[in-house]
Amino acid sequence: MLRGIPNCLSPELIKVIWEMGHGDTIVLADAFYPSAASAKRNGSILLRCDGVRNTEVLDAILQFMPLDESIEKPALIMDLQECDRGKVATPVWDEYKSIVKKHDKRGLDCVGMIERFAFYEAAKSAYAVIATGEESLYGCMILQKGCK
Repeated sequence: MLRGIPNCLSPELIKVIWEMGHGDTIVLADAFYPSAASAKRNGSILLRCDGVRNTEVLDAILQFMPLDESIEKPALIMDLQECDRGKVATPVWDEYKSIVKKHDKRGLDCVGMIERFAFYEAAKSAYAVIATGEESLYGCMILQKGCK
């Protein structure tokens, strides 16, 4: 057993974070995202964190992985489609923003929104996809790794 490493970070996930280089991205996928198909189709590494919320995984990852400072928005949250505006509540977004703010000196300035289908397109170049048990609708994120 190692000290100080959150339980939600498996040895495989720690290895992937370690392997990622500056500019590589990782998808934090909610339970509804087609994680396995996305990873298989795009050649990304699939990691499973079933039963764990994205908020827990996000907080754990950002303890060790810096966000990219060379781009404006290295933390992207999947945005609502027009058909869901005013119909779907997204309280998890505030949790994500609070966690990013805690770990990055830029605070909310480094968090952006990305339309659902643009998210799928961006996920095609992800180094890895983490399938979680997050049950919040529109609970997916993309993180871009920094270097310090």
